[in-house]
Amino acid sequence: MTTRWGGLPGLAGLLAAVVLTTTDGYAQVLDRVVAVVQNDPILESDLNAQVQFHIMNNRLDPSTPGLKDQVLQSLINEKLIIAKAIEDSVVVTDEEVQQQMDRVIQQRIQQAGSEQRLEEFYGMPLSKIKREYRDELRKNLLAQKLQQQRFGATQIGRRDVEEFFATYKDSLPRVAEEVELSHIFVKPKPSERARTIGITRLKAIRDSIFAGVDFAAMAKTYSQDVGSAPQGGDLGWVRRGQFVKEFETAAFSLTEKQLSDIVESNFGFHLIQLLERRGDAVHARHILLRYERSDEGDSLAVRLLDSLRTVTMNGANFAELAKKFSDDKESAMIGGSYGTVELGQLEKDWFGTVSTLKEGEISAPERLQIPSGYGYHIVLLKRRTPEHTIAFDQDYHRIETIALNYKRQKDFQAWIEELRTKIYWTSRL
Repeated sequence: MTTRWGGLPGLAGLLAAVVLTTTDGYAQVLDRVVAVVQNDPILESDLNAQVQFHIMNNRLDPSTPGLKDQVLQSLINEKLIIAKAIEDSVVVTDEEVQQQMDRVIQQRIQQAGSEQRLEEFYGMPLSKIKREYRDELRKNLLAQKLQQQRFGATQIGRRDVEEFFATYKDSLPRVAEEVELSHIFVKPKPSERARTIGITRLKAIRDSIFAGVDFAAMAKTYSQDVGSAPQGGDLGWVRRGQFVKEFETAAFSLTEKQLSDIVESNFGFHLIQLLERRGDAVHARHILLRYERSDEGDSLAVRLLDSLRTVTMNGANFAELAKKFSDDKESAMIGGSYGTVELGQLEKDWFGTVSTLKEGEISAPERLQIPSGYGYHIVLLKRRTPEHTIAFDQDYHRIETIALNYKRQKDFQAWIEELRTKIYWTSRL
C-alpha cells in the first residue's frame, strides 16, 4: 500500500471491499476501493474499465507489465488535480459543461460509427449517457481549467527551440505525408413521396394516441429511434442545446402532457410529448419515423455537386460555393475548410477520395457516411506535403510546438509530484 497526505482524510476507512449482506447472512463482494484521493474513491471496476479503454485506444498488449498500476497512477493524478481545483475555488459554469458534453458526445458518435452503436456500447440511450457522465465531465473541466491557468501562458523563445532541436533532432519522428483539404457536403433531401409517406404514417399514430392508445406502447412498436423506443420513447431530462433546433423549438413550446404536431428534422419526422418541465430542462418522449431512402434524392445531390465541381473548375470560388451550398455547417462557415491532416489519419471514406488527387484537383462526388446518416461530397486538395525528415527551417512551427509541449510536460510532472506531497492520497493495489 502507498500513502501520502497533506492532512487527515475523511474516508480513511474506505480501502476495503464494498459488500452487500444478503438475506441469508452471507456477504457478497460487489466492488473494491483501490485508491482514495481526499474523500474521492477509485473503485476497482472503474480502474478495470479505464485499463480496457487504454488497451483499445493505444492498441496495447493486455499483459504489458505494470499496465494496471500505470493507469491507476494516472487516475490518482487526475483526482489530485480536481482536488486542487476545488481547493483553489476554480469555477465551471453549466453552459461550459453543456458545450463540452455536446463536443464529447459528437466525438464518441464518430468513433462508434453511429448514435445507435454508441448507445449499444454503453447499454443506455443517449439521454441517459449524458446524465450519467455530466458530473464526471464537470470535474474534468475543473482539472482542465486549473491546468490552463497554470501552464496556458507558458512560452518559449527561438533559442529554446534551437537548443531543443539540437538535443533531440535525431530522436524526432519523420513528418508524415499531409494534405490540406476543403469540401462541399450535400445531404440527400427526401422526395415529396417519402415526405408524404412519413407524415401520413405519423399522423395516423398521432390520431391513435388522441383516441386513447398509450404513447409508450406506440413508441415501442413504431419508433425508429433505437435508443429511446425500448423505453417508450422516453428521452429523460434534457437541457437546452442538446436537441437539434427543430426538435428543441417544438419541445420547449409545449405545455405538460401536450402532444406536438408533426416535427421534421434531419433525422426524419417526430411526434413529441412533454412530460415535465423544470426551468431550462424538459422531460420529453418522442416517436421517430426516419425518411425512406430515395434514389431520386441521391441523384439530385450528386447532380448538384457535379455542377458545383464544373463551375469551380471554370473559375468559380470553391470557398464561396461551400458557404452557400454545403450541409456541413461547421466547415461551411470557413469556406469548406477541413484543415491540414496526416494522409494516413484520414477516415476510410476520405482516404479513398483524397489519396489519388493532385494539388488543386477536385474529386468527383463520393458518398460519405456521417453519424446521422450519409451524404455526398466533393473534395478540393489544396496542398500536399510529402513525408520527410524533420527540418528546422521547413518545420519550425512544428518543432516549436513539440518543444513547448515538452516543457509543459516537465513542468506538469514536477507539479504533480508537489501535489502528491501536499494532498492526501492512498492506494492499495
